[in-house]
Amino acid sequence: MITAKSPREIELMRKAGEIVALAHQAVAKVIQPGMTTRQIDAIVERVILENQASPSFKGYGGFPAATCTSVNNTLVHGIPDDTVLKEGDIISVDIGANYKGYHGDSAWTYAVGSISVQAQHLMDVTRDSLYEGLKAVKPGAYLSDVSNAIGDYVYSFGYSVPFEYTGHGIGSKLHEDPPIPNYGPSGKGPILKVGMTLAIEPMVHIGKPYTKVMADEWTVKTKDGSLAAHYEHTIVVTATGYEILTTLQKEES
Repeated sequence: MITAKSPREIELMRKAGEIVALAHQAVAKVIQPGMTTRQIDAIVERVILENQASPSFKGYGGFPAATCTSVNNTLVHGIPDDTVLKEGDIISVDIGANYKGYHGDSAWTYAVGSISVQAQHLMDVTRDSLYEGLKAVKPGAYLSDVSNAIGDYVYSFGYSVPFEYTGHGIGSKLHEDPPIPNYGPSGKGPILKVGMTLAIEPMVHIGKPYTKVMADEWTVKTKDGSLAAHYEHTIVVTATGYEILTTLQKEES
């Protein structure tokens, strides 16, 4: 069941979202060939702790780190380790912060040095599909209108989205109902109301939509080995549309 949050809850989520955005800002400034994914995780955790929050992911279901670091054909839930980033890689960095019991959650895909035209196009389409989905957010809209907008945009470029990984509600729990697929028909599911908080997160493959979970029981890769990208914002539904909570910018589109 998806419920609207109170003004106090939204304010706490706004602060959590700001901390997540600060962590992304810190990562964006330093990411380069030669870094390890463990170093990225350390930067993220430091920023979160310095801002009087705790990492939402660390210990969540047993996940061992503050950050999900997913390189190239890893879709989501990559565990930071001694993997060294190379020129031409792309890496999705997924960050969650818990501030006074409320969460912000945002993922972004970064280029490591100079990347291929194909990788850049995938990143552009995935990022733009997030904003296409957000355009559908307004009071009175169906939640599946968001899913439909994302999927239609992605499919128009011949890319695919995984079926089993979705966006979600968010608030005092990191993952709340409802799941928010990145595909499907419009006009279905819950009707959006002012104060609802959602994590919208398109995940996109260049190849087919199928995935596989690795032996660590966390890391999810594309089954065909194709590149994947992941973008996510936490938002709140407003009277005029939506507000992005995981950003440092007054307006973002």
